[in-house]
Amino acid sequence: MIAVFSDIHGNLPALEACHADAVDRGATQFLNLGDILSGPLWPRETAEWLMRHDWPTIAGNHDRELVTCDPATMGRSDAHAIAELDAAHLDWLRSLPPDLQWRADIYLCHGNPADDLHYLMHRVEPALIRDAHAGEITEMLGARGTHAVACGHSHLPRLVQLDDGRQVFNPGSVGLPAYAWEYPHVHKMELGSTHARYAMLSGEGEGLTIELIAVDYDNQSAAARAEANGRMDWATPLRTGFVD
Repeated sequence: MIAVFSDIHGNLPALEACHADAVDRGATQFLNLGDILSGPLWPRETAEWLMRHDWPTIAGNHDRELVTCDPATMGRSDAHAIAELDAAHLDWLRSLPPDLQWRADIYLCHGNPADDLHYLMHRVEPALIRDAHAGEITEMLGARGTHAVACGHSHLPRLVQLDDGRQVFNPGSVGLPAYAWEYPHVHKMELGSTHARYAMLSGEGEGLTIELIAVDYDNQSAAARAEANGRMDWATPLRTGFVD
């Protein structure tokens, strides 16, 4: 059994709850799809926890930005994280690949195979956020992945089977159930649920099965941490599952 985590965003209580739930369900292997530390929660503690566990991990857009951008120009979430990280944590982030063919039948990316900013399974349109059609996902994927393709970034859990049989899934976010973002234009991604999310995989090849999991955890402690750090834009989503 394989547990797939994404978009932890320094939320250590949510990570620990998902890990415990996955172990209870029989997981023996764990994969991490990136956006690991950015945010006003526990970036240092989360980095150290994950470095000890040494899971196969890819970088998300925030992980890339933490090691390539000038701290003076970073957004508030990245700036909070980098202020708490030391050289060892940053070296670990630098070592992470942008995507990974982890097993012959399981391919990992953060946003999509070409970049870490555009959603694979969702489309941002002027009036709404919509699910990407199977044909749009297929076009963006190309030939990558044989049986299962895992992506993160949107924080919205979804599972789709393409016409060619490939299963494409987003496990949702471990650490942040809703957010607002200005790229490619201002939009909100929100679930209306405060659960931590991950996916559980079993079998292999054509017999691979994927289940999307929701986990209760002490989200109030995470919201209180965000509020104490002056980030109501995080505290509200953590308490309610909505941006505002």
